[in-house]
Amino acid sequence: MDVKFQDTQANTTEQLNSSKQPSHSKPSVTFSVAEAVVKILEDMGVEYAFGVSGGAIAPVWAALHQSSIQVLHFRHEAGAAFAAIEAYFASDRPVVVFTTTGPGITNALTGLLAARWEGAKVIFVSASTSAPQRGRWACQETSTYTMPSAGIFTSGQIFHYATTLESSDELAEVSRRLALGLGQPGGFVAHISIPTNIQTSLLKTSLPRVNLSHSVATPSEETIAECVRLLSEGHFAIWVGFGARGAAKEIRQLAERTGAAVMCSPRGKGIFPEDHPQFVGVTGFGGHESVLKYMQEQRPRRVLVLGTRLGEPTSFWNPAMIPTRGFLHVDIDPEIPGTAYPSTETFAIQSDVKIFLKNLLKDLRESTGRSRTIVLPRFERDVIKPRAAGLVRPELLMNVIQQVIVDGSDAVVMAESGNSFAWVIHLLRFTTPSRYRISNGFGSMGHFVTGVVGAALARNGKAVAIVGDGAMLMNSEVNTAVKYQVPAVWIVLNDGRYNICQQGMAYLGFNDANATIPQADFVKIAQGMGAEGIRVERESDIQVALEKAIAANSPFVVDVIIDPTQIPPSESRNQSLISQGATNY
Repeated sequence: MDVKFQDTQANTTEQLNSSKQPSHSKPSVTFSVAEAVVKILEDMGVEYAFGVSGGAIAPVWAALHQSSIQVLHFRHEAGAAFAAIEAYFASDRPVVVFTTTGPGITNALTGLLAARWEGAKVIFVSASTSAPQRGRWACQETSTYTMPSAGIFTSGQIFHYATTLESSDELAEVSRRLALGLGQPGGFVAHISIPTNIQTSLLKTSLPRVNLSHSVATPSEETIAECVRLLSEGHFAIWVGFGARGAAKEIRQLAERTGAAVMCSPRGKGIFPEDHPQFVGVTGFGGHESVLKYMQEQRPRRVLVLGTRLGEPTSFWNPAMIPTRGFLHVDIDPEIPGTAYPSTETFAIQSDVKIFLKNLLKDLRESTGRSRTIVLPRFERDVIKPRAAGLVRPELLMNVIQQVIVDGSDAVVMAESGNSFAWVIHLLRFTTPSRYRISNGFGSMGHFVTGVVGAALARNGKAVAIVGDGAMLMNSEVNTAVKYQVPAVWIVLNDGRYNICQQGMAYLGFNDANATIPQADFVKIAQGMGAEGIRVERESDIQVALEKAIAANSPFVVDVIIDPTQIPPSESRNQSLISQGATNY
């Protein structure tokens, strides 16, 4: 493997070690540590705090309520964390998650891990047991006596930065670290644990000044020149990932100037218009055969990869996706290029995608990459009409969602893990960025049945979650949406089973698996919590139901009884599992 990183103008470690500490003068106004922490968060641009209260976090919770930050009290800490992720992506502002000690912390960890995988900016504020009570079996004791500190209370794979605040004197350093992390490109997930007695202690010094400076990795002139040379050697394709979402304009300019074919990862749908004649399709899970047809019949010399890890959900590590002369891979994370295809020649560029493309477009001639006029394969949806009898087919449901919600509104559409996102990835078509969200890397069930509340709140408009009945029973926050009158919509694919599991097990040869669940009436459940809802049992009723949902000003649940025998486009995932040994054949 030939992987070489080019020099950049960002050095996080050097900045971290050289930053000057704020002065430690006496405070002009008396603050408790809880109030000081909240004031620092306000100054860093936090607008929303999602969480679940508890006695140990009471001082911080009270301080949040006295601030300009909007506090939303959730029903489960994981739901609060998922909502925070989606509020971040809807607003592009850091978001706070707060919990009490013990189970409050552990309940939130799944959502916080998802935040790390997704590249969100989330600050987790939790309580820990006061020093005099540690080791004495305090209620929900949170200390090294009862909980592992590595990974939860220390920087590592969950948190970019984590610390336990044992004294108000440490606030300046905490503030500096948070400002540095939030100022860097990409995600940043931090954990500040504050013992209860420290929360109410008074500040001994002035509040540290917050200075958010943004440092962006920028490619050198030599790197850009080499990219131009490599792309000029023959026709190339562009592989767009979620990390390129801020560069939609530049990607389109590059494609149209060079005639390059464009494909996208499952998370990257809509960054490049899916109705554009140069778009060949979505790769990976739920993707399109048109991509493989293009790679097999018109294999490009090189592929320019923009902001995607090329992991299993995006590529399945399929050798058919390897161009004849390798990849040019742009990412802000220097560890990503070359990881998915370690034996393939990779020219790695550490850079913000938008800055890279702006520099590339300055030097790129219009003829670059063009070798001949080619006709690109394209994915075309089947046209199906509603039938008078029988359960609702997911394909027909997706067609009406496209018409009423994607094309007929400005709502953001989110798809839950499972068959839901297989249908959405494959069948829905987006032509603008920031209209669509999935999480198929970490892929936690419960992400969007709860995250939809954060998205609708932060964008101050409609957000629609397409979810399975299993996920809806697991961890939805309909009750929270009702409390705050957030205009979230849930479209439930109700088939009385964890169907991606049941269908997948049968495909793998495990025919005795049973993933059925008693079929719930989600309209009655929603109405019992104060939300509106409508049940759909016939295909002819779908359009009216969706129109009512999108027009509603309050939380709305559309419970669709779907045909469980319909097989979603998930065969590539099952084939990948077989290649990894998960088979009974």
